[in-house]
Amino acid sequence: MKLPTIAKTEPTTSASIHYHSIYTIPINRIDGNPIDLSICQGKKILFVNVASKCGFTKQYKDLQALYDRYQDRLMVIGVPCNQFGKQESGTITEIQSFCERNYGVTFLITEKINVKGASQHPLYTWLTKKEYNGKKNSNVQWNFQKYLVDETGKLIDYYFSMTNPMSSKITKHLEE
Repeated sequence: MKLPTIAKTEPTTSASIHYHSIYTIPINRIDGNPIDLSICQGKKILFVNVASKCGFTKQYKDLQALYDRYQDRLMVIGVPCNQFGKQESGTITEIQSFCERNYGVTFLITEKINVKGASQHPLYTWLTKKEYNGKKNSNVQWNFQKYLVDETGKLIDYYFSMTNPMSSKITKHLEE
């Protein structure tokens, strides 16, 4: 497998990185420390673009319940994004505090990123482009859209915001 090529003179954007594995995509925790996605190999990963001031924000509770129930075989990763109705305008400290205080979140939360558009983060380029994920193209429509990746780093499917994290559409893949 060829390792990713990252342009050193430009910031990392979807245009400046070529990657073949989701495990090699650079992204940071909400505190700024790098996440090594390869630690998730052997588990499914549910990526969810999250926001604190959205009608779907209550899904944090079910995301935490899903993580609590399946954490031996699932990593939930919340990805703050302010691109939909400016519903995640908080600082990293405010976001982290909100998640812990209101929903008892213990799953991984990343830095705030863009999930669509010209400045789309490479993680979401991989999740939304068939040429990278090998399965299908998609567009992130709103906050709390979910992407499920299997234990080997292959996209299983994506689910729109209306799909509850505890839905059988998602949990059937965790019961296998």
